[in-house]
Amino acid sequence: MLRRLGIHWRRGREHIHSPDPHYRAKMEWVQLLRELAQRQPGQHVLLWLDEMTYYRQPTLGYAWAGAEQPRAERSYRSNTAWRIVAALNPENGVVHYHQGSHITVPTLMEFYTGLCHYYAGKQLWVAQDNWPVHFHPGLLAYLQPQEAPFPPHLSRTWAQIPKPKPHPDPLPVQLVPLPTYAPWCNPIEKLWRWLRQDVLHLHPWADDQEELHRQIDLFLAQFAHGSSELLRYVGLLVPN
Repeated sequence: MLRRLGIHWRRGREHIHSPDPHYRAKMEWVQLLRELAQRQPGQHVLLWLDEMTYYRQPTLGYAWAGAEQPRAERSYRSNTAWRIVAALNPENGVVHYHQGSHITVPTLMEFYTGLCHYYAGKQLWVAQDNWPVHFHPGLLAYLQPQEAPFPPHLSRTWAQIPKPKPHPDPLPVQLVPLPTYAPWCNPIEKLWRWLRQDVLHLHPWADDQEELHRQIDLFLAQFAHGSSELLRYVGLLVPN
């Protein structure tokens, strides 16, 4: 009877629907900014930014194997976390990144400074999720006055912090908030998927964290000068 009704025993999948009332408007704004960057590449650059956490212990995944099942060899040491922040240029596939034990306001400020040096003389539009640290008052003080028509939700405790004075030489960076609870709106999420598949799943460096960090560096460094393969993988380059 179940077979006749088309009912099967199936594995579930994670799902969430963005509750953002400005979902469509935000995505249309991002598209307008990308078109602006394509029309005026010498003046404007759109980047997709995101953070990722990975751990000392290998994650489970599929791998080619013979009769013996692949193993994720774990360490007896603490499962230390490490963080990456990266920005993807959707026009050429260039990836800028930084990894460290934490991503803080000073870390983001240094990262934005590096982006501005790389894209000297250009206006940067940085599309990213709504992690509150992205819009911390201490960080915004180092950026030019923001023009986003969608004010982000900030921590209530930050209202008690004295508002810092604007920096005399602000960075030409405009933050572009993406819809809330909608990771599929950020193509760089698929870069993290590729990284997990190629490096983190079943990795053998649980007892050599420095080597694990080096392998992450090697993976991300291959995109330092751009990659059409990466753009195809994340869905930003569609073959004719």
